[in-house]
Amino acid sequence: MTTVAPPLPARLTLTPGTTPIGLLDGAWWPRSRDLAAELPSLVGALESRFGRITRVTVNPTRWPVVPHKVPATGHTVHVGWFTEQDPDKMILLSYAVGRCDLLVVPPGTEPDAAARLMDAAAAPGGALTAGALMSGEVTAGRGARDARGREDSWETDGGAASPPLRHPAAGARMISLPGTVRR
Repeated sequence: MTTVAPPLPARLTLTPGTTPIGLLDGAWWPRSRDLAAELPSLVGALESRFGRITRVTVNPTRWPVVPHKVPATGHTVHVGWFTEQDPDKMILLSYAVGRCDLLVVPPGTEPDAAARLMDAAAAPGGALTAGALMSGEVTAGRGARDARGREDSWETDGGAASPPLRHPAAGARMISLPGTVRR
């Protein structure tokens, strides 16, 4: 007889329910980029506050596979994707509350950086987008390393600075979800 371990709890931080509305409702730190495996625990953790989650949207640049449907907490969650959506944000829709926007902290993020990002995303009345929070963390986390790298480049290749990092772009089509409301 094979025993299946229960799913690990979602690593999730939410804004307090009585605070001013910000651009994000909190942050989620998944353990992998497998939406089918990760979404059930996230949906289960959110349903006590947001009601039954029925739809989720993501940007496919951060998820290798975007399933159309995922079983979670006794019902099916429909998953869609938009290339125009911030790649670092997930939108969850429910009948009861409407919409929940979460920063998605990349699975391989160092725990200290993840804690900073999750705290910033859950700050009451936060005015930063998911992308801005991620960019700020990358800038802060790489500051000393970049300075040393620029100096090393200067010394070893005649002073040429390193080329800027490119942001990945997906050549995917948009799938519309009926009833999606934009903020």
